[in-house]
Amino acid sequence: MGQKTNPIGNRLGFIQGWESNWYGGKDYSAKLVEDDKIRKYLNERLKKASISKIIIERTLKLVTITINTARPGVIIGKGGAEVDKLKEELRKLTSKEVQINIHEIRRPELDAKLVASGIARQIEGRISYRRAIKMSIASTMRMGAEGIKVTISGRLNGAEMARTESYKDGRIPLHTFRADIDYHLGEALTKMGMIGIKVWICKGEVFGKRDLSAQFTPKTAKGGGANKPRGRKRK
Repeated sequence: MGQKTNPIGNRLGFIQGWESNWYGGKDYSAKLVEDDKIRKYLNERLKKASISKIIIERTLKLVTITINTARPGVIIGKGGAEVDKLKEELRKLTSKEVQINIHEIRRPELDAKLVASGIARQIEGRISYRRAIKMSIASTMRMGAEGIKVTISGRLNGAEMARTESYKDGRIPLHTFRADIDYHLGEALTKMGMIGIKVWICKGEVFGKRDLSAQFTPKTAKGGGANKPRGRKRK
């Protein structure tokens, strides 16, 4: 199953948390559509801010949006002016009070979405896809990842027939639930058509319990401790 399912969805409740945290009740569908609108709007409005993840939490009258970004300065602006403007725009979109939290990603090389979008931008800029992928893999491994795999599909180098190529370094244990694997599917729009880029990054293994709340900053716990996972004792 590890090969067939989304690695993040496969680990929900184990070591991965949800990106939307609220109770739906009778308005479940309306809230779900509103979440989708917020994410689409922010991704379009803040294209240059290198957004990785948007986490939405709701209470009765307040919507808390946590934006994980590699370039927080672009969102904040001078003296926080851009954030205030963004709050007003989101208030009109949701008709509710909005609070925005910005979390900085200090190592964008270890974020699958940012790696995939970086490769896509280079391919759109007519850089060789092999060179773009190999440079991304080298920089990710240099930052301390345990493994990375990149799969690219489409009319590569403008070929008449579409094909798929994979590049890998290190280990990517997709069947191991405690393996902290980040995944993203990116797209590069070229003159020859759409090219799909899948990125898997293994950051290590998580032992013991992990806080799955939205405020949690993902960290990899290496080595044993008091909270080692319980299993059968070998005789």
